[in-house]
Formats: sequence, structure tokens, C-alpha cells
Amino acid sequence: MSLYELERDGEVQELIRVLRESDNERVQTRAAELLGNFPDHDDRRDVVNALVTAVQRDSDAVTAAAIDSLDELGGDAIEQLIGTMAGVDLDEDSADWVKAKAYTQALDAEVPELRMAAANALGGLDQADAVPKLTQRFDDSDPRVRARAARSAGKIGDSRATDPLESLLTDSSSAVRREAARALGNIGNRQALRALLPLYEDDHEEVRRIAVDAFGNFDNDQPVDYLTEALGDDSPGVRRTAVYSLIELLSNVPTDQSHEIRETVVEKLSNTDDRSVVVPLVEILEESTQAAQRRNTAWLLGRVTTQAERGRVIDALVDALSDDGQMIRQFAATSLAELDDDDGMVERRLLPIVEDTGVDPAVRGQAIFTLGKVGGERSRKVLDKLIDETENETVRKKAFSAISKLGGRG
Repeated sequence: MSLYELERDGEVQELIRVLRESDNERVQTRAAELLGNFPDHDDRRDVVNALVTAVQRDSDAVTAAAIDSLDELGGDAIEQLIGTMAGVDLDEDSADWVKAKAYTQALDAEVPELRMAAANALGGLDQADAVPKLTQRFDDSDPRVRARAARSAGKIGDSRATDPLESLLTDSSSAVRREAARALGNIGNRQALRALLPLYEDDHEEVRRIAVDAFGNFDNDQPVDYLTEALGDDSPGVRRTAVYSLIELLSNVPTDQSHEIRETVVEKLSNTDDRSVVVPLVEILEESTQAAQRRNTAWLLGRVTTQAERGRVIDALVDALSDDGQMIRQFAATSLAELDDDDGMVERRLLPIVEDTGVDPAVRGQAIFTLGKVGGERSRKVLDKLIDETENETVRKKAFSAISKLGGRG
């Protein structure tokens, strides 16, 4: 049977035999690669033991493939590998500091794949003392090691990694720059965030997207200009991320700054007719569980909506009228009132709500407010009738106020 067939049929014992007994380096390497695809196999222990043994062979190709497969298997597999190489008996009961010590020793291994595996493993431990050793690997000759070390430093999140990570933002490898940017975003202190600002112009799309994503973690208006510039990025993914970050930023900044920032954002968004900007706003309003994000989104949608997405925006804002949060309801109502309703779409969506006596009076009140802004003769007649028939004083007052703006009672 071919190696492909052995993998397909889950014949791990045969793959192990090939790895141990074949005299063909290419075949051994392929067998080692395929054994990494069985993390949940009943013979996992045998797989791990075979791969750990293969790492210690003379073939660089087989060693690299075996380490990569152990890394794919994760958990006890990489612990067993590094414990064997470091001469330490590691098991699931070993203290994290013991594991960290073994992993940091392995960071100096001659084989780059083992350094990669050790760096990866350190990222899964909450051991800040490992950060200095990880940052030493930022000068590693292998960009894969530099990238993994940066990723793990970000996972640990110790601020001591900030300066070394910043130095990686100009690395020749886009993968390293990407991991450094993501790590700085995870650390999230002011220095880390400021270091990311220039990356919105990086040549690599994914680096730009990660940097722009981190801009939402600021608690001041420093990245606003960068984010609004990113709204014009050639990549739809970067533009989409910029929208999410702007909303997150608006939720983080002090209240006295949020209005000015919103106006700046509106000015920029109003100059684009790109659905990759409007659609994320709708998704935030529909799906976010954070009230501040939804409030800001509801406010923006009434001022930046493109004609192509107008129907979906109206539906989302009308649904938001029923939100539990009073401010979200108010922002949704005012945004609906801001929309150009020459085709009567907003009016048609709101009239059934106004006329339904089973709807919460607070929701009907917000719909009535909006009809007073955008309604026509049909709305005036409905409100005129409602004033005489409703038993709810709040609804009646809202109807009086709205109908006065539509020419008064008939």
C-alpha cells in the first residue's frame, strides 16, 4: 500500500514501521509528516514515541518533519520531545516552571524546528520569566523561529517584550512582522500600540490588517487618522477591519471625545460607496453584545449608508427600535430619521409598528418620532386616528408631537 493509502485507512502502525525501517530518506520524511495527522488515534502513544525517536536521527529532513508532526499533535507530544532532548522527565503533573525551564533550554537547540517547537510551547505557559529568553530568539537566523518566538511573547503578554517586538516590525519577513504586530496588539500598552501606527502602510496586507485591528484597543483619538486612511485601503479585509476598530475605539475613548471622533469618521465614511464599510456596521448592530458598540453603530448608520445597502440598513435600524437599551433605541430612531426616504421605505416599515397595539409603547413611541421626521400624508392620517383611539398617554403625546411636524390634524 502507498503512504497515502496508509494514512487514509488510519494504519498508523504501518506508517511507524516505514518511518523506523525504510532506508529511503524521502519515504521516511513523508511517513513522519503523515503521522502528525492522527492527534486522536488510539495508538497516539506509539506515534509520539516513534516521532521522538525519529527526531534523534542523522537526517535533517526526517528530524524537521518529525518535530513538525509532534508540534501538530501538541500537548504531551511536544512535552515528551523537549523533555527527552533536555534530559527532563516531563508529564502532565509537572509544574509549569519546570516545563518552561526545559523549553527555554530547547530554544538553543541546533535544529531550527526544535527551536520553533520550544517557542510554541512556551506560548502556552503563563511564565513571564520566559520572555527574556524568547526575545533572544528574535535574532534567530531562521524567520520561522523569530515568528514563533514573537507569537509566544505576545501570548504571555509581558510588557518587557515591547521593545524587542518593536524591533521586529521592520523584519525582512512579512510573517515575522505579522506575528510581532499581533503580539504588540495583545500586549496593548501605550508603547505597543504607538509602535503599530506606521504599519497601516505596510506592503503586506495581513500585517496592515493586524495593525489596524489593534488600533481599536486605544483609549484616545491618536489612531483616528490612521483608521480613516485605512478605510481607503486596497484590501476589502483591511477596510472591513478598520470599520470594526473605529467602532471599538469609539467605545473606548472618553465621552467628551467621542462626538468629535464620530464626526470625523462620518466625514470620511461619507466619501465612500463601498459595501465593505457599511456591511460591517450592520453586522455589528445585529450581532454585537456590547451596548456601546451598538449605540455608536446605530448612530453612524444613519449618516453613512450607501444606496446599495439601504434596505438592509433600514431593517437593522428598525429591529434596533426594540432593543432593551434606551440609548440604542433613540440612536436607531434618529438614524432612521436621517435617511433620505424619497421612496417611502422607512415609512412603510414603521407604520405597522405604530398601528400594532401589541408592540411595547416605548418602541411605538420611537417609531412615531421617526415618522414625524420622514412621514407623508399616510403617516399623518394614521397618527391623527391614533390620537383619538389610543389609551396610552405616552403614545398619544408622541403622536401629537409628530403630527404637528406633518401639518397638524386634519
